[in-house]
Amino acid sequence: MRRIGWLLALAAAGLTPAAAQTPPEVGAQASEASATTTTAAPAQTLPAPAPGAVVDPTPGPSAVAPAAPAAPTVAAPAFQHAAPVAGIGMPDGRLGTQDQFTPIGREGAAFHNNWLLLLCAAISLFVLGLLTYAIVRYRRSAHPVPSRTSHNTFVEVMWTLVPVLILVAIAIPSIRLIRHQYSPPPADLTVKVIGNQWYWTYQYPDNGGFEIVSNMLKERNEVAAGARFRTDRDGPRLLAADERLVIPAGQTVKFIVTSNDVIHSFAVPAFWTKIDANPGILNETWVRVDKPGVYFGQCSELCGARHAYMPIAVEAVTPQRFAQWVASKGGTLPGARPAPAPDSTAATTVTPKNVTPAPAPTPATGNPTGAPPAAAGNGQPGVAQRATDGSSN
Repeated sequence: MRRIGWLLALAAAGLTPAAAQTPPEVGAQASEASATTTTAAPAQTLPAPAPGAVVDPTPGPSAVAPAAPAAPTVAAPAFQHAAPVAGIGMPDGRLGTQDQFTPIGREGAAFHNNWLLLLCAAISLFVLGLLTYAIVRYRRSAHPVPSRTSHNTFVEVMWTLVPVLILVAIAIPSIRLIRHQYSPPPADLTVKVIGNQWYWTYQYPDNGGFEIVSNMLKERNEVAAGARFRTDRDGPRLLAADERLVIPAGQTVKFIVTSNDVIHSFAVPAFWTKIDANPGILNETWVRVDKPGVYFGQCSELCGARHAYMPIAVEAVTPQRFAQWVASKGGTLPGARPAPAPDSTAATTVTPKNVTPAPAPTPATGNPTGAPPAAAGNGQPGVAQRATDGSSN
């Protein structure tokens, strides 16, 4: 019987597949090697997902776009000022007003030259005629006894009605001119003009807020060696300035005028402009210069010992040249945006997130769980041992 039991045990062992006879230690080692091969991956910039993995295309929090290279800085070219033209924008010895280069200036000059001047001349000639008639007609030799007339209704009505009509004739165009002067169109540029003893300050709030200070240029014999002095290209004596008030021609420019100390007056005859600069008060006027050129003015309010040495030099230029001048002063044009500062953050690795690894492939052979092999027949472990024990009984 003992020999029969051994034969049955050997038969049961021979029926087990060769793959199932792999020792548990060997199966565990194979499982660990497979898991290590599946999960361990070298660190790379863009790791390739496992076959069949589902990848979320949204970049992780460490994803940063590479910084754009900074644009090279280009120095602004030097601005060349224009030379003044004799007889334009400056006194030239003529009788009457200067040539006008603004709409308000032309309207004011036409009202002055074609209406006021003629009306004043007519009134002056009429009064002179009355005086001449009275002197000749009622002289002592012709009338030793003076007239005793006390009143005359017709004369009294006439010398009351005629002046009223004259004032009405003056008031209508005057009010129209004032309305145009103080009803400016929308401004293309705003300049703040500040009077000081004894120089001018010009600020450009629409162009970055830069400021220039304008002083009178002295003659060659009045300055130290090497210092700048006035030349004919700068302008006439007592009118040339070291810094000009530059504005674009053909555009509406609004002047906001004030003072830092005493009362000054900003006056440019070629623009028909004269407005007081009062400390603590903002006065406003506007111009639209039709023709590029250089125009001169002066402070027109007694403001101290050097009142006569506060010239105003205005240069009207084309919009393109005005943009060049603003750039030369370090300003910006309205609506322009400064270039963005380069991003100093270095580009980092883009790491995808939410990567679902594919399941590890099942080995073709071996026992990945390391469990003991099942016996043949009923598939329960220990059958051969029980058979052996039973045979011993």
